Amino acid sequence: MPDIWESLAPAMTPVSTAVALLVALWASAHAILHKRDVRGAIGWVGVIWLVPFVGALLYAWLGINRIQRRALALRQDTEHPGALYPGALIFEAVQFEGGSSVRPPPFVLGSDRAHLASLIRLGESVTGRPVVGGNHVGPLDNGDEAYPAMLEAIESAERSIALATYIFEHSRIGRRFADALIAAHARGVQVRVLVDDVGVRYSYPPITARLRRGGVRVARFLPAWLPRGLTHFNLRNHRKILVCDGRVAFTGGMNIRQGHVLADPGRRPVADLNFRLMGPVVAELQHVFAEDWAFTTREVLDGEVWFPRLRAAGVVAARVLSDGPDDSLGHLREVFLGALSTAQRSIRIVTPYFLPDEALSTAIVVAAMRGVEVDVVVPQHVNLPVVGWAMWAHFGSVLGHGVRLWQSAPPFDHTKLLVVDGHWALFGSPNWDPRSLRLNFELAVECYDAALGVELEDRVQQRIARSRPLTEDTLRHRSLSLRLRDGTARLLTPYL
Repeated sequence: MPDIWESLAPAMTPVSTAVALLVALWASAHAILHKRDVRGAIGWVGVIWLVPFVGALLYAWLGINRIQRRALALRQDTEHPGALYPGALIFEAVQFEGGSSVRPPPFVLGSDRAHLASLIRLGESVTGRPVVGGNHVGPLDNGDEAYPAMLEAIESAERSIALATYIFEHSRIGRRFADALIAAHARGVQVRVLVDDVGVRYSYPPITARLRRGGVRVARFLPAWLPRGLTHFNLRNHRKILVCDGRVAFTGGMNIRQGHVLADPGRRPVADLNFRLMGPVVAELQHVFAEDWAFTTREVLDGEVWFPRLRAAGVVAARVLSDGPDDSLGHLREVFLGALSTAQRSIRIVTPYFLPDEALSTAIVVAAMRGVEVDVVVPQHVNLPVVGWAMWAHFGSVLGHGVRLWQSAPPFDHTKLLVVDGHWALFGSPNWDPRSLRLNFELAVECYDAALGVELEDRVQQRIARSRPLTEDTLRHRSLSLRLRDGTARLLTPYL
């Protein structure tokens, strides 16, 4: 028995000792059975036994993922939107060369990209969703392009508007969005707004009050009031979705913040990339919103108002990937690993936060060693200092093996983008860090299309042209104090 148990023995009765042992055994067994990460399980078991009672209480408070159980229970209690509108019934037939199908036949990839068919199979195995063809996907740079397009869609909506965002700032642009949503509600449009409870606190007063006064149905995802809510403080809804009339959608990494309008950003300018989507994939985005809305409010969104029949609007084949600390945990990480291992010519990663785990770092390095061109673009100055320090400690795990790492010049670039072989692209809300891949609810869209791939590759190259290379020599010449600071910050990686 550890010394700490011996020191407590005089103050403990046989009954309390037995209870402490039983509690420690229960907590240890739970951690061993339910913690996927071996190091995490070892750490919790150590805390449980080294700090009697307190360790078990900490594990019960912080170590158990209650979100999964709550999500599964809710889905059992409510009718799932997908059961009402299965994919095969939502979509009008989409025309392809050689046939008519919702799914793109294998030959649409072309003989030189046939290897990407494995990603189609991987994504369907992971998510249960098929790739659907006939979509239009258009990138929108910063809030200067994205916000006018989004506001136009809101102002043109006739039947329904679904908006989910992590941050909805009470700023000039935030008030424009709020007023447009209120006006839509006033003209009879069904409006639902879902804002993360932590994200809404980035400004005061919260924009939700303005929306409610205007009659808009608004909900906060997982209220984080202390002390009960601290359990869910990290389990945030980081997804960004806007769907108007069930036909046009917007998604990407962009919150609703004044800083994204680079023509008038205020004190904190932030570059980013959003996307406008039309076609059958819009129904998948609406499904994700409907699930989150039902989870939060228990209201099921159904019918033609939310899920109209959709026709082909372009040539892009696409699929929505949702990920979170419920039954979809690990989906995005698995797709990341699959994309890195499938690449034959090039991998371009743009991310504001680069804290890959060991498996992802190894996959990046192995791809470069296979002869694949690998470029990773991160901001020169990260908006979260501790995260930036931890990133410096991670850079060494990928540099020196053919990986090219670039630091983009200000403003801070919040873009999240992965392009493989100039044909497959993934964009959305996830970063390359544990918070996105383990703690938050995230959403991404994967696309198969040569023209879109070329356009996104060009955007990556434009960023690289404005960046400075980060080399092994740069890392070697950092002072001891900086390396110690960075290494210490890296210890916090699981929570950053």
